[in-house]
Amino acid sequence: MLDKAQAEIDKAIVHEKTSGKAKTWYTRGEIYEQMAASPIYSKTLKAGEGTKVPFESYTKAVSLDGKDGEFGKLAVQKLDNLYGLALNAGVEGYNAKNYDAALESYRMAQQIRPQDTTAYLYAAYAAEAKQDFPAAKETYNKLLAMNYKSPALYARMLQIARQEKNEAEAMKVVQQAMAAYPNNKAFMLEELNMYLSTGRGQEAIGKLEKAIAADPTNGNLYAVLGSLYDQSKQSDKALVAYRKAVEVDPNNFDAQFNLGVYNYNKAADLYTKASKMDLATYQKSGKKFEADGKKYFQESLPYFEKALQLQPNDKAVISSLQKVYVRLNRTADAEKMNAKLESLK
Repeated sequence: MLDKAQAEIDKAIVHEKTSGKAKTWYTRGEIYEQMAASPIYSKTLKAGEGTKVPFESYTKAVSLDGKDGEFGKLAVQKLDNLYGLALNAGVEGYNAKNYDAALESYRMAQQIRPQDTTAYLYAAYAAEAKQDFPAAKETYNKLLAMNYKSPALYARMLQIARQEKNEAEAMKVVQQAMAAYPNNKAFMLEELNMYLSTGRGQEAIGKLEKAIAADPTNGNLYAVLGSLYDQSKQSDKALVAYRKAVEVDPNNFDAQFNLGVYNYNKAADLYTKASKMDLATYQKSGKKFEADGKKYFQESLPYFEKALQLQPNDKAVISSLQKVYVRLNRTADAEKMNAKLESLK
């Protein structure tokens, strides 16, 4: 039945008496839509034809009849229903790694609902998967123009700029991200690292100090300043910044963890020096080095434990705690951390 209807309607859309009628195009859309829904007739359609042909047909019906005409009104409703089909067809194409088909379906969905951001976002992902970075960037910028913002979107745009080795573009994206999310730690670090990589370290620190002066209770700013000093090998200044971060915000994970790391590294350094001593030197001062090292391990403990409380599944924290517990002969606690690590693999 449907195959005969298909043959007849395909003739009707090119026949001079019927090609200009909204009813003809609306009927064509319905026939192809029914074929796409049929387990038998869907196999006779080309890939994507089950959504593409109805879309073109209903769109033509609206253009001929207007949105308020008899068939135009019906076609508008059909197009709205077709949005979900187009989106699903895009997902199927994407999952099958047929990115061209996916993009075609997503673009169709965009035309049906121009203000719906989902189809644009999925299209950008498909363009990226296809390594078509210009198309991905264009789509992400369309989303920004639609006032769609998310940290993940800026992160994707930044990754594309990096893949294209376009540092100017990367800086532009980071600055856009910072304007949208001025307190986002990841974007702050990205921007400051760019300053560092171009020999503008002092400018980066100055920028951060100004931000702190304007917002002195923002623990994130102190934590980022600490990271910046860490990268510049200024560990004493990093320590001051991390302590300040914890003072203004005890729940700042990065500052708590990095204070643990600072004390851990101090302890490990002392133990390493003791292990490299000859016997005579070790007998004279090795034990003191190890005793001082143990104190630093002890001092790292509350910071790591607080960090674990804040992020219970962070592998770096769990691993660090496990090592500290071993050093402090807290075997049962060390085994708990080891079991926790295994459970996260």
